[in-house]
Amino acid sequence: MDSAAPAVTIESINPKVLGCDYAIRGEIASHAQRLQHELQNKPGSHPFNEILYFNVGSPQSLGQKAITFFREVLVLCDHPPLLDKSETHALFSGDAIARARQILDVIPGRTTGGYSDTLGVKGLRDAVAAGIGSRDGFPANPDDVFLTDGATPAVHIIMQLLIRSEKDGILCPIPQYPLYSASIFLHGGSLVPYYLDESTGWGLEIAELKKQLDDARSKGITVRALVVINPGNPTGQVLAKENQKQIVEFCKNEGLVLLADEDNVYVDDKKFNSFKKIARSMGYEDEDLCLVSIHSVSKGYYGECGKRGGYMEVTGFGKEVKEQICKVAIVNLCFSNISGQILVSLVMNPPKVGDESYESFNAEKQGILSSLARRAKALEDAFNGLEGVTCNKAEGAMYLFPRLHLPQKAIEAAKAVDAAPDMFYARCLLDATGIVVVPGSGFGQEPGTWHIRCTILPQEEKIPGIICRLQAFHEAFMQQFRD
Repeated sequence: MDSAAPAVTIESINPKVLGCDYAIRGEIASHAQRLQHELQNKPGSHPFNEILYFNVGSPQSLGQKAITFFREVLVLCDHPPLLDKSETHALFSGDAIARARQILDVIPGRTTGGYSDTLGVKGLRDAVAAGIGSRDGFPANPDDVFLTDGATPAVHIIMQLLIRSEKDGILCPIPQYPLYSASIFLHGGSLVPYYLDESTGWGLEIAELKKQLDDARSKGITVRALVVINPGNPTGQVLAKENQKQIVEFCKNEGLVLLADEDNVYVDDKKFNSFKKIARSMGYEDEDLCLVSIHSVSKGYYGECGKRGGYMEVTGFGKEVKEQICKVAIVNLCFSNISGQILVSLVMNPPKVGDESYESFNAEKQGILSSLARRAKALEDAFNGLEGVTCNKAEGAMYLFPRLHLPQKAIEAAKAVDAAPDMFYARCLLDATGIVVVPGSGFGQEPGTWHIRCTILPQEEKIPGIICRLQAFHEAFMQQFRD
């Protein structure tokens, strides 16, 4: 008997999966892992002795230390018997012990090993809402807060809610974090691009939003939402307060959901303002604007990627719509692991002045943020010092997005191997130096322009050596392909 054909082949799987792309973990990252394996098995097999991962925003993987207070509370919550041991007070700060007891009191069964309520532990959602209110100066309703396993589930559930067919579109920045394009594609919608203006430091222009919205509508696409990433990823810019007000007004007038992916700011002359705060300061209440604000503990000075904690605050949606969000969340039993929920509550309510841990916490936080700013500036200056490279300033997040002005011979060499020019450059950089970056084509870019995205996360003491490697490679590359 002839063997049966495989039940699943590449031709028979969902075409939306085939078309989905996530460049950060794509071809360059896979090649880097092969090179790392070769270095481990045959030292000296390449002109470098380590792979330097500039492609993924995973701070602690690259040496950033966890915040002590957060980890103390997590340890005590994960192993409550420690709270009853006399020696615990010699090892842990008093406010960490008190916070752990407080948190365990609101968790069902006083354990991090069980399921929580679907939307998150009620007491932890209360704490997050209180933190939002303290940050913004406007009250937050715990019933609007959904605790999630990082930002990704929040994005997926909102796309599931809004996208009914390919005729539903989402306005999305270009360049953009590929989670958004992938999610829109997987859920069967249409990405409606709006281009950030590189010449003005990646500015978001309302005229560009209006142009792309009108163009999409003329093609029969119903645009449902506007995605704003602030600070930008991969671009690192921070929106001005007046610009945020224009964006709020635009969404209100056009009937769009404002989907705000919000992060940390570390430059002295810029301040983080949530879109919720901006909308409330303009006098808008819940019923005036549908707003989804997404935060993740993977970002910022905390950098707790592996804990998979996050939240979304959903305002302006009617009761029946929110019930549907809850219904989809119920499929997951609980929307977030409990350790991640605890961490979100700590990030939104860190030690305050007068607390035992405040001085050490603040020193750790400010040390990380100031180091990020120094690393960003050093790398920005290095890129701007390279022939044919320009790089805008990073004001927040963890990334730079330099533009490559490549010689025509390099573009032709890339075409000869069926690669985009920025992919070709990134591959050559990796093979020569072990430095892993992401081609800008994985994030979207203006046609005819080429970029790479790199994080600013490697340890600060390694940055000068990395810059030397980069400069030597780039000089040789340009010499090889100079017209």
